[in-house]
Amino acid sequence: MTGAVDPFIGTEPTDLPTPVGLAATWWSPKPQIGNTHPGATFPLGMVSACAYSGAYPTGYGRYELSTEGVPAPIHDRQLASGLTHFQQSGTGAIRKYYNYFRVSPMLEPLDALGTSWALHEEEAAPGWYAATLDTGIRCEVTVGPKSAVHRYTFPRHRDARLVVDFSHGGLQIPFGSTVPLRAYLQSVGPGAAQGETVVEGAPLAVHVECDADQWRQLLWYDRRLMPGGTRLDFDSIRPTTLRPFGLMWAGPTRAGQSVELRFGFSLRGAEQARDNLYRDCGPGPTSFADRREATTRAWREHLDLVRVDAPNPERKTVFSTALYHSLVKPCLAPAESPFWPGPGPFAFDVSTMWDIYRTQLPLLTALVPERAVELARALLTVCEEEGNLPIGYRMAKGADRFSRQGSALAHTLLADLCELGLPGIDWDWALALMHIDLRRDYGEDFLLRGLAHPISHTLDLAMGYWCTAKVARHVGDRTLAEELERLAGHWVNAFDPGTGLLHDSTFYEGGRWNYSFRLVHDMAARIGLAGGDAAFVALLDRFFGFGAAPVPLPGVHPGAEELARGYALDRFEGLNNEPDMEAPWAYQYAGRPDRTAEVVHAVVHQRFGTGRGGLPGNDDSGGLSSWYVWASLGLFPVAGQNLVLVNAPAHEHAEITIGPEVLSIDTTGFVPPEPDGPAQYVRDVRLNGAPLERGWLTGAELRRGGRLEIALGPTPTGWGSTPRPPSHPGRITPTTPASEVPA
Repeated sequence: MTGAVDPFIGTEPTDLPTPVGLAATWWSPKPQIGNTHPGATFPLGMVSACAYSGAYPTGYGRYELSTEGVPAPIHDRQLASGLTHFQQSGTGAIRKYYNYFRVSPMLEPLDALGTSWALHEEEAAPGWYAATLDTGIRCEVTVGPKSAVHRYTFPRHRDARLVVDFSHGGLQIPFGSTVPLRAYLQSVGPGAAQGETVVEGAPLAVHVECDADQWRQLLWYDRRLMPGGTRLDFDSIRPTTLRPFGLMWAGPTRAGQSVELRFGFSLRGAEQARDNLYRDCGPGPTSFADRREATTRAWREHLDLVRVDAPNPERKTVFSTALYHSLVKPCLAPAESPFWPGPGPFAFDVSTMWDIYRTQLPLLTALVPERAVELARALLTVCEEEGNLPIGYRMAKGADRFSRQGSALAHTLLADLCELGLPGIDWDWALALMHIDLRRDYGEDFLLRGLAHPISHTLDLAMGYWCTAKVARHVGDRTLAEELERLAGHWVNAFDPGTGLLHDSTFYEGGRWNYSFRLVHDMAARIGLAGGDAAFVALLDRFFGFGAAPVPLPGVHPGAEELARGYALDRFEGLNNEPDMEAPWAYQYAGRPDRTAEVVHAVVHQRFGTGRGGLPGNDDSGGLSSWYVWASLGLFPVAGQNLVLVNAPAHEHAEITIGPEVLSIDTTGFVPPEPDGPAQYVRDVRLNGAPLERGWLTGAELRRGGRLEIALGPTPTGWGSTPRPPSHPGRITPTTPASEVPA
């Protein structure tokens, strides 16, 4: 699968064929661009590296900040002023733009630092990025878990140079720059230097080595060289006093001469950064080829966990790249917390739980369970040290910056890990922290009134209580479990029985229709609240645009009226964003898996494609890409419920390696799907040779592997309409009318 990955997918505005049929009725309010970058990454590693233009939001590319519609360009072509480290992946409006330790290969004097050169002959593969600058310098970079190795191939020149800017960070957009608070750097020997900058509250240390033995090694400040200087110290830097500073190697080159720079990084000082470099890359002095080979091997091992017989090369590229994007973030950096001591797990770029808890975290749990446990332990440690389970966490102090998005979302990951019986977590410790976390922020309103606004938080908290109850039962605290289950029943207070939808409230990046079809833990009662199967399906049909006319999508800088008209449609966002990404599977709880097949078919084959414009919206750390992986396999996880729903796959055959086992998904009657063609429907399913009438697998069944045989056909047969996926009845009825609770 590695050879089919195209890291450039998602780096430009959405450029897909004009939608037809059902997909033409969907409306996409959020930025129509993947916001990915093609840089070098390591699976769930700490470091990424890519060409830097200062564009939003990764530092790579051509576009300015955008929160709706088609992004506007700030550059007319691909440019770079160097290569930087630590990029976001697919996010938007995250307001932490790393891009530290910019390396600029130059033939010009130091005064020209910051010049942007056009990029030519760009290439990328998992773990490797390369491009040629206007100057003729070929740039390549690869990374390890905590390291990066650059290789620059120069033309003949009397005084070429590699300039490392220790002061640089952020983006070239308003309020996008990063200003170090404190810093130092020093030469520690020929071809070696180290230093640390305190940025966004985190001390980021580096140890860097250059293999050009005969080149001069110099420190510089404010674009002026410091001959003979061996150390720079900055005790207090302010935006008004910041001047660029850094390190440079310079010397003559013959045509085709290559020079390597090796970086080790740490959040715990320069000595640990050096140790990380040697652990990742050996003692040197060169290591590019070996590091690239090792990283390519690591990506191959991860990407080969899922194999598909795609109907054509384009679909294989889309799937392989989606799987790749699903495994880039979060950044797992064991023994690297700068905020508390100890050798335990640490994670950053959890950006954010709201984006990844439904699809990406269940994918990690299935494919790399030991890393999912590592992430869970890191989140629990954040809670213990900082007071709450984070909704988002970056390379900066303080977890709770995204509480407006959601509440208690980490609880779903923890509940799934607990129910699967995966080792590595002290569940008594976890239970205490999960329970405490439910009382923060919106949790107080939930406890006092049985309701919290924004109303979606009522659903979050109810699910959080239900997930925590599962852990309480696991550790044997039956009394606490019953109390938590009672509180979990408050989800009903979020809905208006008169409409079958959520009560009016404020909503994050969506409206009440987008949030009304969440897969709650008691879907049978939720459907009953809407008036039964037929009424619930009618609401879903209206939401997904069955029978509706096509709608235009927002353009560049859409105005308030255009956006208001779009939001008034109350329509599915077509995987342009996350709030309604699980809604297609709500049909299965109402006995209509055929409708799920139709919606998913339209999304998979019309909303994801090849090329730089192949994503329908911000990939959000793999949130959208992991949805595609699950959906095209004919599976969908119900986060926190240890449940995987089954529907029609987009591939004739697939194999998923889950721990020591392999799940084979085989089809009969498969017809290569066409974007404008009809969906295929599940007619019959067998699991290890036995008939499977139900439309789901438990997490334990998924982990046991075996063979899932799915018979497909052009018309539905009623398979999966009964029995319905499990529902877990609550213990209360609505207590406080929503009209009495202030929004």
